[in-house]
This record gives sequence, structure tokens and C-alpha cells, in this order.
Amino acid sequence: MGVVTVGELKTSISGKRSFRPSSTIRHAATEWPISDVSSDVTIEIGASSFALHKFPLVSRSGRIRRLLIEAKDATISRMNLSLIPGGPEAFELAAKFCYGINIEITLSNVAMLRCAAHFLEMTEEFVQKNLEARTEAYLKDTVLPNISNSISVLHRCECLSPVSEEINLVNRLINAIANNACKEQLASGLLKLDHNFPMKTMPNIEPETPSDWWGKSLSVLNLEFFQRVLTAVKSKGLKQDMISKILINYTHNSLQGLVIRDPHIVTGSLLDMELQKKQRVIVEAMVSLLPTQSRRSSVPMAFLSSLLKTAIASSASTSCRSDLERRIGLQLDQAILEDILIPANSYGNNHGTMYDTESILRIFSIFLNLDEDDDEDNRMRDESEMAYDFDSPGSPKQSSILKVSKLLDTYLAEIALDTNLLPSKFIALAELLPDHARIISDGLYRAVDIFLKVHPNIKDSERYRLCKTIDCQKLSQEACSHAAQNERLPVQMAVQVLYFEQIRLRNAMNGGHNQFFFGTINSQFPQRSSSGAGSGAISPRDNYASVRRENRELKLEVARMRMRLTDLEKDHVSMKQELDQ
Repeated sequence: MGVVTVGELKTSISGKRSFRPSSTIRHAATEWPISDVSSDVTIEIGASSFALHKFPLVSRSGRIRRLLIEAKDATISRMNLSLIPGGPEAFELAAKFCYGINIEITLSNVAMLRCAAHFLEMTEEFVQKNLEARTEAYLKDTVLPNISNSISVLHRCECLSPVSEEINLVNRLINAIANNACKEQLASGLLKLDHNFPMKTMPNIEPETPSDWWGKSLSVLNLEFFQRVLTAVKSKGLKQDMISKILINYTHNSLQGLVIRDPHIVTGSLLDMELQKKQRVIVEAMVSLLPTQSRRSSVPMAFLSSLLKTAIASSASTSCRSDLERRIGLQLDQAILEDILIPANSYGNNHGTMYDTESILRIFSIFLNLDEDDDEDNRMRDESEMAYDFDSPGSPKQSSILKVSKLLDTYLAEIALDTNLLPSKFIALAELLPDHARIISDGLYRAVDIFLKVHPNIKDSERYRLCKTIDCQKLSQEACSHAAQNERLPVQMAVQVLYFEQIRLRNAMNGGHNQFFFGTINSQFPQRSSSGAGSGAISPRDNYASVRRENRELKLEVARMRMRLTDLEKDHVSMKQELDQ
């Protein structure tokens, strides 16, 4: 279909005797013969003017006829129609139609022509198959039955308000999109059913058409129209996974380019403030359109994480951030480290920390506080799925909480490198998980060690409280050996580690070398797959020699610890004497 620019249309509508150029841009175009008679009315639309004849206009346009009748001056020669939707381009085509010239109605101009026909009152009252009827026929035959055509025309309606709303064109297009999308979903489901359970042989069956092929084209719509379309398709029963895909695609396209130059520097520039406002509006709208919260949500974790990061960076509302935090908490066992490394908002960040640890603390708390009544679907769960391996009532099942504990330990090791992170915030996260959440404490020990190395000047009370979060009985042999020689740890912890190592060796010598070394607690945890003691493939003599060797090493460590304790006692006495003086 040919596309003609507004400038070309202006030139083509004028007669030899009556054309008055209203633009500095001129095109060599073929002039369509209006009449040899000079024009008797000039239509003004903004900066453009059209020299025309009254008779062909009043024969099809009720508005122009009424304006001429109501005019006090019967010889009126100028008329202003600047409010016509679509501007000069729409009037140009409508005027051609009045002169009996055939115009081509297309997807790009049908909305404009339909609104112009309503504005000019070009109805069947004046002539059959007037412009309003012609555009209506095109809408019914070509636009409304097709999703992509409806979306394209709806996009054109964005600049035709309020007339497009007054004639109910916008609502008709939105309803058509929703109805056709759900029909397509139903047809796709029936095709799957026939393909999987054929009642008769179906040779040469065509490959299934993806049911979300039209979702990407929704990205051309402005935010208001997109919200209305998505609300409509949700009310019609479109599947949640489809809605999630549409949301992800629209969000990705809408936020592209809306990046603040440096979120860690408060520039205060109008550009950054405007970008931040646009981000905030989009994110809050997308969150309001997300499917119902659920532990088995169809919304990918990576998408929720990116929304939360943008919500924090753009200072979105508290309710928006809380909604996202709860959604992430509900399915935290699906997250990876990148999902929870959320940069802190530089605006109002007094400590200059790299990551938003308070948000993560709330997310993990939500996961740990999950209750059986959170989901309506829980009532339908299988008994075996509802059984938990932990003593804590209402806690998530073991596999989920073990994944989350590993995730938290990895997160702690990452944020420990932040020199501006307050010890109180790190300790709050380290203390968050219950005792039954970790089978091995090596990950937590590593994170604590990194934090102590990066923050050497923390208070002794904070150091002690931080190390208290580590269960020495759950450290591997390698971690114990490292902790026993780690001068960053409090002396009490080093002694405790050596004590448990002695118990481990005693159990190994008694033949229980494949079991955990902490006695009665042993039965609550599975056997460790890689122990420092020998396996069944090692001979008893070799195993005994190995145990003796480890015992000697431990005695040396105990001796070193006693020397450290003696030095500390001397320092304590010396400091006390200085204070007394």
C-alpha cells in the first residue's frame, strides 16, 4: 500500500487558481482537477489552509453544512477546523472523498479517517456509503478479526484522543484483541489435545503456531493502552505464563534506553530525574499487572529480580517494592546469586554501601516465615509433599531450605568484600537462618573470614557475636584446620574447634570415622560424603597411622593455643595494672 506524506497531499488537493501554499516544503505532484471555478471557501487547520468549494463539502459533511447555515454572514469564505482528529492529513483525505475521488483505506489511516468522519459528521444521513460507513466496513472486515491488525490500529488511536474514546473505537479494539487471543489459546489447546490423543489418524499435521506470536507487537502501545489490553486479556482467561511473557517483553522494550548515567552519583540533573520518573512509572505499572502471587509462579525469578533492582534504583513506592520482595521470597529456592545482588539506591544511602542488604534480609525472612496457608493450592498437596524433615513448625521442606542456606552463604561471601558494610547488617544476615538450615557451615565460615579480613577494626564484641553464628561441629576437617590457625578468630572459637577435632579423631579411632563427630546430634544429619578420615578401601593399619599423625598435629595446635592464651592473659594483667595506676 502506498504511503503519501502530508506535504504531498496538500499540494495535490489544490486547484490551479486556488492553491495557497502553507508550507515552505513544496513537492512536484500531479494536481487533481477540482473545478475550473474559483474556490469559495478556505478551510484552516492549524498552519495549513485548503482552498475548496462549498457544494461538494456540504453534500457529505453535516458539520460543515451546519457551520455554514449557522453563520451570520451568508458569504462566509473562511472556516477553522483545527480540532479535527488527524490534522491536515486526515482532512485532506476526507476532502478528496467529498469530491468523489477514491481514497485507499489502510491500517495506518483507518483510525484517523474513522475519527475524522465522526468529527465532520460524514454519516449515511447525507449520502449512502459515506466515509463513516466505509471506515466501519474496513474495521469489521479487516481489523477487528485479526489480533496484529487490531494492535496496529489501536497504536494509531493514541494520538486521536478524545474522539477515538468517544466513538468507542479504543474499547472495541481492546475487546477484539482479548477475545481473539483467548480464541487462539483455545484453538491451540484443542490442537494439542488432538495431536496427543488422536481420535483418528491426522497425516501431514501442520506444526503448531506459537500462541504468543502477537505478544511482541504489544510493545508498540503506550503504557495506558498496554495496561488496558493486559487487564482485558486477564479477565478473559489468558494463561498466566502467557501474561508473564508479554510483560517481560514489554518491560524489556520500555526500559531500554532509560538508564541513568551513573546511579551511584547524585547528579541531580533534570535528565536523570526524568529518566528515574519514567522508570518508576513503568515498573509500578508492570508490578500491578503481574499474575497472582504463588510459590509456583509463572514469573521467572530473573525478571522479578530485575524489576526489584529497577524499583529500588528509581525510588518506586514502598508497596511496589514490598510486592516484589514477597514474590521473590515465595520462590527464593529458585534464585541464584545474581538475582539477589541488588545494588543499593545511591539516593539516601548514607553509608555508601554497594548492595541493599535490608531488602535481602526481608526477602529471606519471607521465605523462612512461609506458612501452609500462603497458597490456596496447599490444601490439594500430596501428604508426602507436605511432610517436612525439620523440627521447626511450618518451615519449608528440606531441599528448599538447604538451597537457600547455600545461597545466603554465597551472598554473605560476596557482600563481605564491601568495606562500607556495617557489621550489624552482616551479623543480622548471618544470624538469620535457624540451626537446622545448614548441614555444613563451611560456606558461612568462609564468608565470616572474608568479612573479618576486610574489616579488621571491628569491635571485639561484634567479632565474637559474628563468629558465634558458626557451628564448629558442622565444619569440615579442612575448615577446622584453617580455623585453628586463623588469628582473625577469637581465641574461644579456636579452642572450640580443636576440641571438636579431638572428638572427631577419637570417633575415628573407635571405628566411627564415617560419622559426624558431634555425638547425639549425629542422627539428625546425613553422613558426609567426603570426610578427612579414611574410607572402607583403606586398610586398618594405614588408617591407624593416619589417625596418629593427625593426633600429633592436633597436640601441636593445642600447644600453640595455650601459648596464645598465656600471652593474652599477660596482656590482660598488664592492661589492668595500667588502669589501676
